[in-house]
Amino acid sequence: MNNVTPGLVCAHHHLYSELARGMPAPPEVATDFQGILDQVWWRLDAALDLEMLEWSAKLGALEALESGTTAIIDHNETPNAIEGSLSVIADACAEVGVRVVTAYGISDRHGHDGVVRGLEENRRFLAEGGSGMVGIHAAFTCTDESLQAAAALADEFDVGVHVHVCEGPGDIEAPERLAGLTNDKWLLSHCVFLPTDHELKGTILHNPRSNLNNGVGYAEPARFDNPVALGTDGIGANMIESFRLAYVMQRSVDVTVGPDPAWSWLENGWSLVPGALNDEVTWSYEPMDPWHIAFTPGIRPFEVKVNGEVVYTNGTTTRVDADEIRAKAREQAARLHARL
Repeated sequence: MNNVTPGLVCAHHHLYSELARGMPAPPEVATDFQGILDQVWWRLDAALDLEMLEWSAKLGALEALESGTTAIIDHNETPNAIEGSLSVIADACAEVGVRVVTAYGISDRHGHDGVVRGLEENRRFLAEGGSGMVGIHAAFTCTDESLQAAAALADEFDVGVHVHVCEGPGDIEAPERLAGLTNDKWLLSHCVFLPTDHELKGTILHNPRSNLNNGVGYAEPARFDNPVALGTDGIGANMIESFRLAYVMQRSVDVTVGPDPAWSWLENGWSLVPGALNDEVTWSYEPMDPWHIAFTPGIRPFEVKVNGEVVYTNGTTTRVDADEIRAKAREQAARLHARL
């Protein structure tokens, strides 16, 4: 059938971000990307606890299924709820029926103790057989020693490192500081300010909606020799939307380009989470080819199977109560927002 695809993959997500919607306005209006980090995201992630994280992850997994996404590559940062956080995320996604590869993003902005605890959480999760990577927030928030420790831990477990690279102008030294550490298993998210002739290895994760929202510019991922995959950077995992945005952003700099390159970036998610190829999404529209999808609004899944099990059908999840998840998420969001 022309309306069936494998499950889609969101190659860069922050499942802790789902409770951000409706949060109080920051104390100051951010005027640049660093201000957005300071005033919004770094205040929010410091206020999260494990109960909030659980329901945020469940909501994120639920909304992923509702958009035909069966696999998420997650990057967690909850500095006051580190221990056990990756298991909370993995268990929440498993309950809903979504595949997840997760990691804890270390950062020296929480002091050396925060780095040690973050590395240990990655180690614990991987040693227990969790589907994960090693996380780094970004080079500009880590010492060289922390970057090297994360790379060594990833090598020890034969996994990649998931890291933000050159998302904003404050991280332009990342190519030099990460030189010699990367390999093909690394995931390099954003890369807006990454020079075309860089020497970093790994897959570049393009997040068009996030880059537009944060005002950091267009990464122009087609200029790189690295493989490119698509993500959202949080608050949803609608990969059809990400594909459309990736396509029109590329058209903004090259009016001759069609939707095929952006679709290939979406397909590259299957090389990162091959299990999603075993999943099956039946869509409301056919044919599901890029030239149709790019110009057809309202496409949604009718049925989603993960490893042969129907986990979503006719607008309803089969494993969990969607209304309960949304109600619990609202309760936890209220708790979170009261702390901000």
